Amino acid sequence: MTTLDSPPETAEPTPDLRKRRVVGLAVWVVAFVLFVALVGIPTSDPLEAFGWLWLATIAWRSHRPWREHLRFLRDWLPVVALLEIYNVTRGSADNLFAPHVTPMIHFDEWLFGWFTDGRIPTIWLQQHLYHPGHVQWWEVVVTLIYTSHFLTVPTVAVILWLRNRGLSYRFMRRWVVLSVAGLITYFLYPAAPPWWASTQGYLTEPVARISTDGWSALGLHSAGNTLNALQADQSNLVAAMPSLHTAYAMMAVAFFLPMVRRRWWPVLLAYPLAMTFALVYTGEHYVADVLVGWLYVALTFTVVGLGERWWERRRAALS
Repeated sequence: MTTLDSPPETAEPTPDLRKRRVVGLAVWVVAFVLFVALVGIPTSDPLEAFGWLWLATIAWRSHRPWREHLRFLRDWLPVVALLEIYNVTRGSADNLFAPHVTPMIHFDEWLFGWFTDGRIPTIWLQQHLYHPGHVQWWEVVVTLIYTSHFLTVPTVAVILWLRNRGLSYRFMRRWVVLSVAGLITYFLYPAAPPWWASTQGYLTEPVARISTDGWSALGLHSAGNTLNALQADQSNLVAAMPSLHTAYAMMAVAFFLPMVRRRWWPVLLAYPLAMTFALVYTGEHYVADVLVGWLYVALTFTVVGLGERWWERRRAALS
């Protein structure tokens, strides 16, 4: 299916190694499930997410010496530090300029009004699918897709790190550049999501913020509470343009498109499309935010790709 190369350390494992991996991952899964049930999904702090991923790499490679496990910290601490800075500073997105609200509303109405009777897609979807006080089965799926944003890209990056360090560094470069570009935009163009516009009277029809409702139907109230606490951070209400939720989803897929056969592309692209539906339906983003997020992914891949090719030429010229 893919041209992803495997490094020597992923050679055919022995039966003993397979057993160690099964036991190690089973212990990790049980610990992680208990953590999610009791505390919540590790979404608010990159250190939490990468801590669990580090433990997963240890469980998978428990036969390796500790210096190999410490290499994870060496490679990932700079990235985690950058993500921590991003996490802290994006909360000040509305400190320089007043939040923008109406341009995204007008764009969505212009693009979809012929089909939605002049409404933005979020309102149209909620009027047809949302039933206050009752969580539908598809809202459980939507919640899972929405929450995957916090874990998918770090997980893909770590798996690449285990399999092919060169590819993992390429992936990380795009991830960091995309995050920084989004952060700069949050400061220069703070934009409010649909649910916020509704509470402030910019929309004449109500929009419910329902991205975490599915957890209650699953009985995982702690998981929902963790995300609700993150969303309740009043300093991060207008960081909606671009939508990094859908940008990260598209980046995680677009990175692998050149490596897989075209017949698999629809399967991969289903993820960012599902994320788009989840974000628009739950009132978290406009379609405008999504399209700008995809544009940022294209620009990031172009700029980073040019930089990598320039660096390779420079190294070749110096060698």
